Amino acid sequence: MEGEEVRRAKQGSRESSVHSVDPYGFERPADFDYTTYEEFFSRYLVVLTRRAIKWSKLLKGNTRVQKNIKVKRYIRKGIPNEHRAEVWMIVSGARSHMDHNPGYYQKLLEGDQNSKLVETIMTDINRTFPDNIKFRKTAVPCLQKTLYNVLVAYGHHNPSVGYCQGMNFIAGYLILITRNEEESFWLLDALIGRILPDYYSPEMMGLKIDQDVLGFLVKMKIPAVAELMEKHGNLWTLVASRWFICLFIDILPVETVLRIWDCLFYEGSKIIFRVALTLIKQHQDFILEATNFPEICEKFKQITTGAFVTECHIFMQKIFTEPGSLRMATINKLRDTCRANLTASV
Repeated sequence: MEGEEVRRAKQGSRESSVHSVDPYGFERPADFDYTTYEEFFSRYLVVLTRRAIKWSKLLKGNTRVQKNIKVKRYIRKGIPNEHRAEVWMIVSGARSHMDHNPGYYQKLLEGDQNSKLVETIMTDINRTFPDNIKFRKTAVPCLQKTLYNVLVAYGHHNPSVGYCQGMNFIAGYLILITRNEEESFWLLDALIGRILPDYYSPEMMGLKIDQDVLGFLVKMKIPAVAELMEKHGNLWTLVASRWFICLFIDILPVETVLRIWDCLFYEGSKIIFRVALTLIKQHQDFILEATNFPEICEKFKQITTGAFVTECHIFMQKIFTEPGSLRMATINKLRDTCRANLTASV
């Protein structure tokens, strides 16, 4: 039997070809390469069908997903959209937090609200996914209200973070996948509170540290590119900050981003480094053609487009082979070094 994921994918592909809108509501740009996409999607449908059957068997009769080698392998090969929200909720710990705090989300919305926080969020709501028809005021239902609720609730739940630009796009993606306000809130909490701590705090220390960690990892694994960056000021923040803070939203194709997030929720933040290193290593020769920093920035922009990143299934296989070994212990040791360096320079 053809799974719901595959049926929806086929329908979405047909509709999007006619309306230039992808299955998630994003309008495709005028220069969208339909030929490459259709070639990819015809192959990817075979993968989706195979994965949907395997996941249905794995989840049949199970209300919980145990963390083990088999599940890890399944997640790396992609979670079908029909199961994605629930698997994210379970493996991230969001389901457990939600179950242990019944009614908490609603209380956050009904309680006293910080007017400055609300004003800041309201300013960004209209800027969120202007190219997505589901977030327009004319949409029925319009997801702007849902997005507003999630962000306001989170700002009061975690006042040390409140609201930071970038969170609106992450929450918006979660809403598109879960189609559930409260689940989106708890997944946002998993990302910001546990998986990516201090990325969205006022000082953004976690983000700054991880950008420096990327620089060290490139030096270890792709020394020629590190040398080029050092020659031009080593400004990793200018070429990779959006990769980290937006978790590749609006940088890589939607299907590829969702496949990355499948692994991010299960394996944690090292996945971001695997993606970044793969992009850089795969395009090393192209990057090394740059002769000044503006050219380097343009090269880094170009490496996030094209067939390599569109072929999400092959791309995800690459991120676990291309960078080689990448242990969390190594990343944490580098984080300690980078934190000390940043603190000393303040």
